[in-house]
Amino acid sequence: MGRRRKPSGRRFDGVLLLDKPQGITSNEALQTVKRIYNADKAGHTGSLDPLATGMLPILFGEGTKLSRLLLEADKVYTTRAKLGVTTDSGDADGKVLETKAIPEISDERLESVFAKFRGQGTQIPSMFSALKKDGKKLYELAREGIEVEREPRPINIFELTLLGRGDDWIDLRVHCSKGTYVRTLVEDIGQALDCGAHVVELRRTNVAGFQADAMVTLDALNLLRDDKAFAEMDAHCGPINSLANHLPRFELTAEEISWVVKGQALLIPGAPTEGDLALVGADGQLVALGAMMDDGRVGPTRLLISGQ
Repeated sequence: MGRRRKPSGRRFDGVLLLDKPQGITSNEALQTVKRIYNADKAGHTGSLDPLATGMLPILFGEGTKLSRLLLEADKVYTTRAKLGVTTDSGDADGKVLETKAIPEISDERLESVFAKFRGQGTQIPSMFSALKKDGKKLYELAREGIEVEREPRPINIFELTLLGRGDDWIDLRVHCSKGTYVRTLVEDIGQALDCGAHVVELRRTNVAGFQADAMVTLDALNLLRDDKAFAEMDAHCGPINSLANHLPRFELTAEEISWVVKGQALLIPGAPTEGDLALVGADGQLVALGAMMDDGRVGPTRLLISGQ
């Protein structure tokens, strides 16, 4: 038998809403935060491109077990699209492919184009995405000059709103489902406007209902580390219970909790037939995630140590 890995840092549970700066990858941001907190176990939920800024939830300890909840959750972005120029990556970090004259575009014309993209639809992911083909990320293939066929993926654009505009740019607010690439959306809008477009600014402001005012910057965390203000650093971390705040919640009795932590299913009247459920105790503590089974009972799909 192999030896059990010795912890390399502090063991604690929580979620930090990092305001990722521009110019670094999500993994670089994660590793920096992990070092600042001297955390034994940490992970992020949903990559942001180096060009992008904003909400990057960092999960510690038991929170990493719930990363799927945020990966699959709705997200909100603000973005600036430059009109008249297309790039190979769909953003300002890419190589310019084409420059076209920008026709006169009225607000009414913009709204008619936006309306076509709202609601349920499909989207072909960019070759510069982190999706994998035969074990290799698409952006790695793209950098080698290789383009492969990508299947359209179902998405849902809940909101697409014009925030402002100039001669050659438009600012948008996008509330979308998982799997939506804003770069691709902007490219498609540019194509519909007959002039092309690419992303020059992108900021994620909301994930699963978490609000932008709860974010903390790397600079702020580094200052606290330099001042050895560890209590203040930890105060920026929310409880892992909050990761399930956007889910339907069902309170369990003490007896029901004892069944759930043993892996037994429960009959819960009124439980939705699709999606995740948050199963909590009388104190609001998250015991487990659950989902409806074929027999109409709710079975636990992920147990939390704190609920045992």
